[in-house]
This record gives sequence, structure tokens and C-alpha cells, in this order.
Amino acid sequence: MLWDDFMNSLHRDWRGDGREDDRLDDPAWLRQWADKLPLAASEMPDEEQLDSLKRLRVLLHRMARAFVDVRLPEAADFEQLNERMARGQVARRLSAFSEGESGRYEVELVPLESGWPAVEAEIAASFAAMLSEGEPSRIRFCDNPSCLWVYYDDTRNRSKRYCDDKLCGNLMKVRRFRARKKAEAAAATGSGRSSDDSPS
Repeated sequence: MLWDDFMNSLHRDWRGDGREDDRLDDPAWLRQWADKLPLAASEMPDEEQLDSLKRLRVLLHRMARAFVDVRLPEAADFEQLNERMARGQVARRLSAFSEGESGRYEVELVPLESGWPAVEAEIAASFAAMLSEGEPSRIRFCDNPSCLWVYYDDTRNRSKRYCDDKLCGNLMKVRRFRARKKAEAAAATGSGRSSDDSPS
């Protein structure tokens, strides 16, 4: 999904060294990411456009956090999201798909312009579509506090806790194991004093 890919452009080192990497500041990453978008931005964003992209990312993070915390985002945040979507004008186009003897029809929204304001509108629209067509209660932040990757939990029982079970999941499992062993060792040391150590 476009919205979560964009939100995760603020990348944290999941192993916990504290490093934060804003990939929007990396022209190579930004160009590669922009090339995958449904509409083109022929030029790299200038300083003002880059700042606008980062403010959109903050907005989406704030709204996602609200849903994770089981509360509604502020009304002002919905207004800002609508303002972003208004920056991209689209036309409606009907497409027909044949399926055996029957057909399937789909109304497609076609962007009328390119450029970074239109890109922002598509990102905002992607988030809005998830809210309206999906389940906002499935938005998650990775349980690894060093990661906080944003994702949509599409598991049947809504049990997904980590962005990647093999990376963050295993890391946190090892950390819990070590913490438990350390606590057990501390408890054993504290209760293992001899009678000579007892106060007289």
C-alpha cells in the first residue's frame, strides 16, 4: 500500500543502535520510490516540496497512532488529509474486463496532472481508502520499540505483533529470554547467601 510504504521512509535501525534514517533526504531512494508511483514526478522535490512531504508523513503517523491507541484522530487531522487529497485532480474512466461470458466493470480514477502535489494527493488518498474500505483497527506499529515500522495487520486473528517475525520477532524473543535468565540469576544470587552472611 502506498501510504505505509511512504510512512516507513523514516527508517529506524530495528536492532536498537538508535540510528534514524530519513530516506526522503536520500535522492537515490526517493527517485527509485517515485518511479514506482502510479503517476510521475519528473523532477526531484525542492526544499519546500520536501518539507511538505515530511509534514504529510507526520500527519499520517499522528492519525495512525490515534487508531492504534483506539481513539479517533482530531477533526483538524481529517481536514488536513482532505486538503492534501484536493491537490490532485482526477478523471473517472470506466474499464471493462471480460470473464467468460460475463463481464466485470471498474471505475478507475486517472490523475490529470503529475508533480509532487499530485503525489501527495495520491498518498493521502491511499490512506483514506484504507480507512474507508479496510479496518483502521488493523493498523499496527511494530512491537519492537527500536523499529516502530507501520503496517496493516491482515492476519485472520489480528495477532501480528511485528513487522517481520524473523527479524524483529526473533530479536525480541531473544531479548525476553536474556532478560528472564538475568532475572533468574539475580534472584538466585539474592537468595543464595550462606548463614554466615546473615545479620547477627
